[in-house]
Amino acid sequence: MMMRLYIKLLVVLFILFLTSCHLNKTTTNSLVVEKPLIKVGVFDGNGAGAISVIETIEALKIDKEIASFPISASDIISGKLDDIDALIFPGGSGSKQLNYLGYEGEKRVKEFINKKGKGVIGICAGAYMLCNTPTYNSLKIAGVKHVDRAHYNRGRGLVEFKLNKKGQSIFPELAGHRQFIQYYDGPIMENLGTSSALTELAEYVTDIHPNKGTPLGITPGKLFLYHEQIGNGRIFAIAGHAESTPGMRWMIPRMARWITGQELVSYDSKWIDPEKNSKPILFDYNLKEKEKEVWLQLFDKNPVTRMDAMYELYTMRSRPGVRWTVGMLRDENAKVRAYAAELTAKSEYSFALKDLEAAYNIEHNKETKTILQQSINFLK
Repeated sequence: MMMRLYIKLLVVLFILFLTSCHLNKTTTNSLVVEKPLIKVGVFDGNGAGAISVIETIEALKIDKEIASFPISASDIISGKLDDIDALIFPGGSGSKQLNYLGYEGEKRVKEFINKKGKGVIGICAGAYMLCNTPTYNSLKIAGVKHVDRAHYNRGRGLVEFKLNKKGQSIFPELAGHRQFIQYYDGPIMENLGTSSALTELAEYVTDIHPNKGTPLGITPGKLFLYHEQIGNGRIFAIAGHAESTPGMRWMIPRMARWITGQELVSYDSKWIDPEKNSKPILFDYNLKEKEKEVWLQLFDKNPVTRMDAMYELYTMRSRPGVRWTVGMLRDENAKVRAYAAELTAKSEYSFALKDLEAAYNIEHNKETKTILQQSINFLK
């Protein structure tokens, strides 16, 4: 009898061992402790820019304790918010994302924050969506409004912002450095002064007015980054695109940790590089025309010209240029392929891992194959 009980106990322990292999866990002094993932959904639907969704999910992967995935409006009204800890509204169009949510989706998102104590991040269009601006269709839950709506399409480029001391307490890695981030028509925000739970974290430094007709002097000093307690939950909003900025992508998982009340852990130093950028780069008419001209050089018959074009797109911090470079992994010239791999890694475009791996699998040039492997290793 005792022998049979002993055998059953061994079987149960063996099953538990196999099951534990599929859990996210940490080991402390030989004791295995389950560590749950932080589950973050990135809104994916009409109004959410496809590239913004991809790059946000990729940035969240920097944190190995975060599980990130797209979540649709139909998922939300089907109760899927109960399965996640945080929701991100990405770049695109804030009002269109709101429209796609609909009345029922909007109600559930507000309950998600206010009553269930969960967190929401707004990135660019998502930050517009959180604003409480009388003349703009939005969730109207934050203690901020955006100004100069008439010139919302003020431009794009790499812009400078400045963290205050409270901002540096969340992103201490940026203290003592100038701070730059990709920007694409993000909101120019002002604190309404109606919420004691709102904390300003950073302000614009760059005067953004490359598009014709956009007035000067609007952006400097305006609110760029903030967080706020809303009911039982939290929100975090940023006017720019950290997820699209090499050296700064780790800011997104750090925000996700803050809104979910998790420990603000450090990340691999290879992702943290505020020195990668040293000056603002605004895409005025001339630079836009230059970007088009350089794009066409990617088709030039001379491989040196193609490599020079990739480098120029990289140095001008062209956002579409990053994805154009991925296509050059399939170029006919081995040196061009190798250089495309290098720049893809420098741009931290981790979504291109499949492209790099496919290129590696068919590569015959030994030097290029080595560079492809190095780029793959870096991005993993």
